[in-house]
Amino acid sequence: MRIDISGLPSERVRFAASPLGELTAMLHVLAEPGHHPQFAGWAADVWAALRPELAERLREAEFLWRSSQADFMIPARPRPTLAEELDDVDRIDDETYVTAALVTTCGSNRVHFRGASPLTDTTARERALDVAQARGALQEAFAERLLADPAAVRARVRDTLEECAEAFFDGAWADVAAQLAADLRLKNELLRRHGVGAALASVSGAVTLAPDGDCIIVDKVQDKATTARGAGVTFIPSVFGRPHLVAVHAPGWHPVVQYPVAEPGPAEPVSLETVSLRLDALAHPVRLRLLRTLARGPHTTGELAHFWELTPPEVSRHLAVLRRAGLLTAQRNGRYVRYTLNLSDLTSLGADLLAAVLR
Repeated sequence: MRIDISGLPSERVRFAASPLGELTAMLHVLAEPGHHPQFAGWAADVWAALRPELAERLREAEFLWRSSQADFMIPARPRPTLAEELDDVDRIDDETYVTAALVTTCGSNRVHFRGASPLTDTTARERALDVAQARGALQEAFAERLLADPAAVRARVRDTLEECAEAFFDGAWADVAAQLAADLRLKNELLRRHGVGAALASVSGAVTLAPDGDCIIVDKVQDKATTARGAGVTFIPSVFGRPHLVAVHAPGWHPVVQYPVAEPGPAEPVSLETVSLRLDALAHPVRLRLLRTLARGPHTTGELAHFWELTPPEVSRHLAVLRRAGLLTAQRNGRYVRYTLNLSDLTSLGADLLAAVLR
């Protein structure tokens, strides 16, 4: 995903904590604890302590944060308190709010709502309800209520979020505030002293500045583009959001990236490009056979060619693909080159793929 920042002053690249953004991350953990095994105990404790009515209200609105987050749940201009950020959400017009809510309710497919508004156009409304129905009965019911009386649904969602503050958010926010503040001090100091590139490098190995300095590249399993010119771009740290990188990129919204605060001694994320190269490399049956032999120890091109009854040039071509994917290491010994399987990289491929998808 690319965020155009050409001509953008460095002060419009903002790093700030958001109470609403962190509450959204917590709600996602509650809805999808499998994404966040480190918070599974916390999630179980919260569910066990929730009043049944609040638990039911969270389930009825979970489409705003479960599989993806509604854009208004990740503020472009974070405020010091949750109440102030909810006030900002209240200022969004109904059409913008409803469209953002329907995107998450109906499976993150914006194409269904382009052009005509489902609030005023019968065809767009029917299309939105058809898509929601295909997603499930709960999604259909939520979409119907939202389109019939957006003011009532908005008020109910805000009331639910305010009840969450009392039930679990305020205590959790107090616990993570110090971590977020420490991360922000680091990011803003890097931004001030060394510029945007250094600050982005400290966010994640999955966030980089393009060589020309005109574009921020976020390594995610999507091909999207947006622009931060004029409005700027906001980076929001999150403790409960780990391992996700959440990006607001829709037209009409200021670009926002919510990134996970690093744990002590974190491993750098493997890029989506590297994961794709490795999957492609493993997709060929001949390369799988070569790997089977290399898993038993280092071999030369000639040894592999003899073992599998292939020509040396053919083996060399396949070994080159595996090396480009980072799955092999070559070491010269006199006139021989021996190839060794990078077992740890092959072993972690499943986890790397999952991490790339969850980003």
